[in-house]
Amino acid sequence: MKLKTLAFATLLAFGGTAFAQAPAADAVKADRAAVKADRKDMKHDRKQVKKDVKAARKAKAAAATPATPATPATPATK
Repeated sequence: MKLKTLAFATLLAFGGTAFAQAPAADAVKADRAAVKADRKDMKHDRKQVKKDVKAARKAKAAAATPATPATPATPATK
């Protein structure tokens, strides 16, 4: 009787931790779906960053170009 109780207690102690560490199939599927969605979002974000950088460079180049001086008006002859 004592041996059976000891064996059962050992099984519960170590068996419970083994089952607790095993991932559930649904959790793995959900994690994979989340990773796939994150990759899609990152791909979209990279495209947006490229557009933003391109627009910033364009704005910087436009601000760096000197303004053309106005042409002086010709004096009226009398």
